[in-house]
Amino acid sequence: MHVAQLLSLFVGGEIVDLVQETGAVAKVVLLFLLAFSVVSWAIILSKWRLLRRARVQSGRFQRAFRKAQRLQDVAAVAEQFRPSPLVGVFEGGFEEYRRQGGIVRSLLAIQRAMQIAASEELTRFERNLPWLAITGAVTPFVGLFGTVWGIIDAFHGLGTAGAATLRAVAPGISEALITTAAGLAAAIPAVIAYNLIGGSVREFAARGDDFALEVLNAVERQQPQVRADAAEGRR
Repeated sequence: MHVAQLLSLFVGGEIVDLVQETGAVAKVVLLFLLAFSVVSWAIILSKWRLLRRARVQSGRFQRAFRKAQRLQDVAAVAEQFRPSPLVGVFEGGFEEYRRQGGIVRSLLAIQRAMQIAASEELTRFERNLPWLAITGAVTPFVGLFGTVWGIIDAFHGLGTAGAATLRAVAPGISEALITTAAGLAAAIPAVIAYNLIGGSVREFAARGDDFALEVLNAVERQQPQVRADAAEGRR
C-alpha cells in the first residue's frame, strides 16, 4: 500500500496531498516513522490492557489472601488471579515453603524465593518496553533528517528556478514540515506511555515487596498450627 494511502486512514485529505507531493526520500522517512508508530501503539495498548487487568486482579488476590485461613487454600485458587504479579510472588514463596516440608527451616530462603519471583514478574511486565524509549529517542531525529533533506531540496529548487519564488521552495518546505510533524507524532505518545507504564511497573514492584512481607507473616503465623497438627499426629 502506498504511504499516502496509509496516511489517508488517519489524517485528512490536505495532509495526504502534501505527502503525495513529497519526494522519494521523504516518503521512505514517513514510512519508517509510520512503522515505528504502529509498533509503539501496539505495545502501548497491550501493556495498558495487561496493567489494568493486573491491577484489578491484584486487589482481588490480596483480599482473598487476607481472608484465607491457610496458605494451602490460597495456593489452590491463586492461578485464577493471573496476570497479577502478586500471584507469582506468593507461588515462589509457597513453593519454597513446601520444599521445607511445610515447616519453616529458613525464613530467609522463603524471602529470597519471593524476591526472585518478583523480579521475574517485573521482567515480564517490562518486556518490549524499551521499544517505546527507542521510539521516543530515534523518531525525532529521523524526522529531522527528513526536515534537512526537504530544506536541501527547497534550496535546490530555488537554484534551479533562478528566482526566489514561493512555487520554487514550497515543495521542499512542505516536505520538511511534514516529516518533522510525523517524527514528533511518533515520539510524543511513546515517551508519555513509557513514563506512565514505567511508573506503574515501579508501583507493582513496591506492592510486591509489601505483599512478600504479608506472606512471611502468614507463614510465621501458620507455624504453631503446623506444630500442633504434627504433635497430634504423633499421639
